[in-house]
Amino acid sequence: MGDGSITPRLGNMKAFLGLVAGAGASYGLYKLISGESFKRNKKSAANESAGVRSSQPSEGTLQPGSLLARVSGLDVVCPRPVGGASGDLAHQSPGNLDPQHLKMLLSCLQTSNNTTDRCRILLTLGNSAAFTVNQNLLREFEGIHIIAGFLSDPTPEVRVQTLNALNNLCMNIQNQEQIKVYVPQVLELIEMSPVNSELQLGALRLLTNLSVTDKHQHLLKGSITLLLSLVVVSKETLQVQALKILVNLSSNPDMMDDIVQAQAPASVVLLFDARTASAVLLRLLTFAGNLKAWRASAQVADELRRKQDCLFRVMLDESSQLHSRLVQLLSHPDVEIQSQVARILT
Repeated sequence: MGDGSITPRLGNMKAFLGLVAGAGASYGLYKLISGESFKRNKKSAANESAGVRSSQPSEGTLQPGSLLARVSGLDVVCPRPVGGASGDLAHQSPGNLDPQHLKMLLSCLQTSNNTTDRCRILLTLGNSAAFTVNQNLLREFEGIHIIAGFLSDPTPEVRVQTLNALNNLCMNIQNQEQIKVYVPQVLELIEMSPVNSELQLGALRLLTNLSVTDKHQHLLKGSITLLLSLVVVSKETLQVQALKILVNLSSNPDMMDDIVQAQAPASVVLLFDARTASAVLLRLLTFAGNLKAWRASAQVADELRRKQDCLFRVMLDESSQLHSRLVQLLSHPDVEIQSQVARILT
């Protein structure tokens, strides 16, 4: 159709957002969508400058009943679509959205000044990105850089939805090549956000997916202290998420030198305790087991002993309290925890 109004065939815009948002497209961690799955390494748990919001030519205010109004229900100024409607979204799966619909959502995202609208569009794009076909389309449409541009949005809710969308997009190996360049910005969000906030959780989920394979783990070399600190001060949900990343990193022998040299809070050893939540303790034990499997030469060990508060001294040195705490955990009521402890001690 032309530049004017487009014959409506899609039903209410809210229905579109509701369709995709309610499709059960979870931000599933570790589970890679069909055709893009990859295996974890060993004991693993489980990109250029920020996108710029560009303005488009031929902008027009949404007219009542237009296709875009019915697709989004958002009172924003967006580019007028070039093509017509194709099918009724009310009867489509999010995995079968037409490319033009994704393009329109990206255009709306770039031009919307309303926080609620941006959140809803990002939620819709994020849920649609749970499908491989849409992961690829959004990458081809420069959608990753457009979405990542909202990591710096002043509204926390928008940043959370941005992280969730990038998390789903990250389940595609090709997309990781573009998403990886935003790692410094994501780490900064973790550092600057309130402890136990949804922002921290969303950022950690994204980094978990990005660290499942060895390829991009080196980007997290400088984050070991931050992750260990989160394990110490956070609530269980964030503890588990931070530990998933630490387990992924410690499964890679090439990362071990950086891990054992990192500054670590001495209190991390106190978490090896029967009162620690089992989900946290199991991952702590996996992390400890990965560390114990690492063997330092006598010369390297001596150098590490001179580094005050490094992880080696806190958890691996003979002076560490870890061994005695592990012995006490042999009587833990959880059989799986007993088994992990026994494996580390033998």
